[in-house]
Amino acid sequence: MPRFTLPAYAVLAAALLAAAGCSSEGEKGPDAAKGGEGSALKTASTLTVKGRESMEGYTRTKFGRPWADTDGNRCGTRDDILKRDLSEVKFGDGRCTVTSGTLTKDPYTGKSVRFERGKSRIDIDHVVALSDAWQKGARGWDPAKRVALANDPLNLIAADASANRSKGDGDTAKWLPGNEAYRCEYVARQVAVKKKYGLWVTDAEKAAMVKVLSACPSRKPPTGGNPTAAPTRFATR
Repeated sequence: MPRFTLPAYAVLAAALLAAAGCSSEGEKGPDAAKGGEGSALKTASTLTVKGRESMEGYTRTKFGRPWADTDGNRCGTRDDILKRDLSEVKFGDGRCTVTSGTLTKDPYTGKSVRFERGKSRIDIDHVVALSDAWQKGARGWDPAKRVALANDPLNLIAADASANRSKGDGDTAKWLPGNEAYRCEYVARQVAVKKKYGLWVTDAEKAAMVKVLSACPSRKPPTGGNPTAAPTRFATR
């Protein structure tokens, strides 16, 4: 049996792995860059591609009263998300109205941001902006489905107000968080929301999604606004 020095053995092992279709990062097979079954990258590839519809008729009120109590817990959605995303939370009424807290690591900037009610530097962001949704399917929905999207914890995160406002209603092709470490998670969440509600994407948007998610091909799309939330499917009309 031939003997190999350690460097020679390492070269041989790498060659055998390559021949078997394995990468050093643990992704298997030549299609690793396409994402495995159930990955956000694979899910992105299934999204319908169409052009934007007109903004005609869009107003925020088309998605219902802001921060409605859609889960029946007698707290508005905004306070629900603040409770979920902030630490050191204090309440003005004991259970619902968040008066202060800290966003320990803002997803969009990576910085710590303090929340004080009435002078907040924190927004609750719709990851898929409502006006973007309007142009990509929501215009034709019934009102109840639009209210569901606007208040779904899957589509909502607490974020630095300045960073959020720089985003506007941009989709993945137009805006990504400055915090590069959060980009995979951010795009995976957009994919999850668009898949859940049957929203479509533009060519440029889909290409941008694939580009980001190709750096994390095994990442799964989130299924809810919290670890115990069950996914809900909606008809595409």
